[in-house]
Amino acid sequence: MKPIYIDYLNALDIEALDMTDGEIIAAVEAGLVAQGKGQTVIEPRVHLEPDPTFHGHFNVLRGYVAPLDTAGVKIVGDYVDNYLHGLPSEFGILNLFDPRTGTPRAILDATVITDMRTGAVTAIGAKHLARKNSKVLAHIGARGTAYWNVRLLDHLFDFDEIRVHSRRPESRDGFAAKLSADLGKKVTAVVDWESCVKGADIVVEASRLPEPQPLLKTEWIKPGALVVPYGTMSAVELSLTDIMQKMVVDDWGQCKGGKFGSLRAHVETGRLSETTLHAELGQIAAGLRPGRQSDDETILFWHRGLSLSDIALGKAMLAKAGEKGIGQRLRFA
Repeated sequence: MKPIYIDYLNALDIEALDMTDGEIIAAVEAGLVAQGKGQTVIEPRVHLEPDPTFHGHFNVLRGYVAPLDTAGVKIVGDYVDNYLHGLPSEFGILNLFDPRTGTPRAILDATVITDMRTGAVTAIGAKHLARKNSKVLAHIGARGTAYWNVRLLDHLFDFDEIRVHSRRPESRDGFAAKLSADLGKKVTAVVDWESCVKGADIVVEASRLPEPQPLLKTEWIKPGALVVPYGTMSAVELSLTDIMQKMVVDDWGQCKGGKFGSLRAHVETGRLSETTLHAELGQIAAGLRPGRQSDDETILFWHRGLSLSDIALGKAMLAKAGEKGIGQRLRFA
């Protein structure tokens, strides 16, 4: 047998790649288009909760993207109290494989990949579902994925106003300061949900609640807005789906079951179902289903996070790493 090597990119390598906003969005959208065309296999994520007192769990995501000739498995830990230890809330590892032989191809630090690809899916959803002239962004939550939500959304829309809120003042103030510096525009930290959400063209809810609590009120949503709730625990009212002309998800197979998710109660009560669902985002990205068709439409987009987005972005990072001579090769066998 010939020697087998694995490409390895750690967090420092991925930082050195300096992926542009456009590169991140393009890679993730290619994965979504493949999904829309039926060229992927997505297994529903599974969870491991070692002990409820640890206030965290692991997500295991598995998938195959035929146009990229790659299968992958990502394991990511999600621990809400990690800030107390000076750690990010999420750590992840992405493993990529040859889909024909099972040969391991690469191992990548997936902590920032998770953040980037989540932000990219939020942005791609807005690209197809938000009003083209959206100028006010409201973002709830300052978790790891929040930065890339705002950054990639602003890359597409160049907002006139960005408001952010999170429970802890030091978190929201620091988040706003970093975004202001990186985006070169004012980002305002606000002290409550209502003043953040009211009048916004795009509302992203990425809170980290210990248990479901309807903090985002349906009455605050501006007609014609795009609402993107994806917290692990629901922060929205049951009535939110009642005002929507279209409801879109990233993958119905993942959204319709499981323990977690911002619209879990809406699925369980039949408010969101195969009948009421407009489309999966991949179908829209592939041109098989319409996105926004009128400025008057109020639209909901719920994404759980797809393995194919991790795989697509990881593959793009490996290609750039090869061009720039970044990373390591590890002998496997």
